[in-house]
Amino acid sequence: MAGGGLQEIRRRIRSVQNTQQITRAMKLVAGAKLRRAEERARASRAYFAEIRAVTARAVERGGLHHPLLETRPEERLAMVVITSDRGLAGPYNTNVLRRAQAAMSASSARVKEIYAVGRKGRDYFRYRNVPIAEEFVGLGDDPTYRQARAVADEIIRRYLNQDIDVVYLAYTEYKNAMTHEPKIIRLLPVEPPPAAETQGPLMGYVFEPDPREVFRDLLPRYVEMLIFGALLESKASEQGARMTAMDNASKNADELIRRLILLRNRMRQAAITREIAELVGGAEALK
Repeated sequence: MAGGGLQEIRRRIRSVQNTQQITRAMKLVAGAKLRRAEERARASRAYFAEIRAVTARAVERGGLHHPLLETRPEERLAMVVITSDRGLAGPYNTNVLRRAQAAMSASSARVKEIYAVGRKGRDYFRYRNVPIAEEFVGLGDDPTYRQARAVADEIIRRYLNQDIDVVYLAYTEYKNAMTHEPKIIRLLPVEPPPAAETQGPLMGYVFEPDPREVFRDLLPRYVEMLIFGALLESKASEQGARMTAMDNASKNADELIRRLILLRNRMRQAAITREIAELVGGAEALK
């Protein structure tokens, strides 16, 4: 029995060591992807800040109307939820899904539906029988503006057709490799940037041909940019969460291997002691 127990411990040690090699490799891969995703997310913030500034300046002019600004009673709510296509990312998916679920539960809307970006969110809401209006999966590790536009075009079309009254966006904002904050913002009707953003250098903007024409083309692009920025922030958060999760898994594997080695040594020592005792007992019986 002791021999069988030792063999089982050795098999477990080899199994954990093999798993540790995988988690270490996944950590390195996630780290490399994180650097690229972080650079893209930070670079997009400058463009996003500028388009917010232009939008704020156009709104300040006043007298501008657009269908995407139309506010209606929130009877039909839609939520765009951005998650990952793959797991092994720690609490990344769970946090944003819980935040989205809580927001939907708190809403008094009669009809609630999901635009799922990522397989994890799609599967989560499908399991809970929440209607999924559209799914966008397999976006890859480098989301493109074209993908964001595909999401924006669908929700803008349904909003203009009055199939939905309000649209929210649930995503994860990237802070650093260890910190990611799930957030919910309103996509439609468009919320104009704060009045404070019209101060300073914004006052020098000149619109050609005129603010009305710029505003008409700007709002759809503004929605697209909100979604694109959220995709980049979420992807950076996902890679950071995966890197952290794989690092923790590797450390836990180290601890488990040490415990298994200690257990194996104790079992071997007990088996040796028992054999010595049997030999001594046999020798005493022959006297």
